Amino acid sequence: MPDAETKKRVAKDKREGKSASTQAGEFVREEIHHVREGKHGARSAKQAIAIGLSKARRAGVKLPPPKAPGPTRRQALRDIEASGHATAPARSRAALHALEHEGHKAASKAALSKHAKQAASHRSAADRSRTAKRAATTRARSAHS
Repeated sequence: MPDAETKKRVAKDKREGKSASTQAGEFVREEIHHVREGKHGARSAKQAIAIGLSKARRAGVKLPPPKAPGPTRRQALRDIEASGHATAPARSRAALHALEHEGHKAASKAALSKHAKQAASHRSAADRSRTAKRAATTRARSAHS
């Protein structure tokens, strides 16, 4: 269940017309904080991020499923379909209980940095350049307002 504060931040992002990935980022941020504060653990930074994205989809953020075929895409489609439905309490408890047995280093700065570098290395130089240019125009616009 997402925190009320997270829901407020997401609603604010949506009102401001920010992208779905920015809105979903709030859920990922919350998940990283949960792992860091010891609410539960995660096996890897990738898992912590995936949990946040899943929560975002279930909360109704219009985040598309990943393009790659396989179980990750199918789960994302199920998460989208489940938006608006409550998770069964027993299932929720079981998932939390399983995550409590995992470590907390997955949310360390080193682990997140390593994940970011690895994820960037899978993208082409042109793709990274395009994203950087788009970010620069956003920054330029927000600096003038």
